[in-house]
Amino acid sequence: MILAFDTYYFENNARTVCIQFERWNDCTITNFFEETISEIEEYKSGEFYKRELPCILSLLKSIDLSECEAIIIDGFVVIDDNQNDGLGGYLFKSLNCKIPIIGVAKNNFSKIEEFKKEILRGESKKPLYITSKGINLDKAAELIKKMDGKFRIPDLLKKVDSLGRNIDYSS
Repeated sequence: MILAFDTYYFENNARTVCIQFERWNDCTITNFFEETISEIEEYKSGEFYKRELPCILSLLKSIDLSECEAIIIDGFVVIDDNQNDGLGGYLFKSLNCKIPIIGVAKNNFSKIEEFKKEILRGESKKPLYITSKGINLDKAAELIKKMDGKFRIPDLLKKVDSLGRNIDYSS
């Protein structure tokens, strides 16, 4: 199984959602998990992980990870070419470095050159930015590239984003 997470912030709360699917080219969600947490950390520049990581770890407590092939996050796994951890890197360490983490970011983070892969999907001229730990970066980029959907953002990643915002784009 593959898991994809997203967190949406409103007022002093965070709604974290996770979708489960079985194959990289799937278009169907096989399971859905959600949790809303109150009194979350304030955002601090350069320390985003301190806000979102507790939300993801809390939701992970309700998921059996024994068959988990990889986890996809919205953001970066590493934040520079020294491989300092971003949200995904801290998640990887929190899971004892046992489950590969793939970060998919919509916006470029200029401090990374070597440990970031740009991919184009569909007819988009704007890339997605892939980072990873526990899986080869080229392999991670290829897996995201082959995910279902005709557009820049894979359909299932668009779905997890809309579920986090509690928007249902049923298809």
